[in-house]
Amino acid sequence: MRSIITVLGKDKTGIIAGVSTILAEANVNILDISQTILQEYFTMIMLVDLSKSTKSFKEIQDILDSKGNKMELSIKIQHEDIFNSMHNV
Repeated sequence: MRSIITVLGKDKTGIIAGVSTILAEANVNILDISQTILQEYFTMIMLVDLSKSTKSFKEIQDILDSKGNKMELSIKIQHEDIFNSMHNV
């Protein structure tokens, strides 16, 4: 199953490392990643593959949410089909 992860917030050291470490620990493969900094704001979109994950979608969602709260970021994960449906108007 493929999913989309979005990360938004004020730029700070360790954002990519924090998110990618969580994914690596759950055996989630990063298929594609795009990130940029708009003035002081960090934005990132990741396409990930959860088919070999050792954690459920809900567990990963909760871990990413917790990490986002600790780092004062918005970190969201959505199933790819839901993401595509929301953005095909």
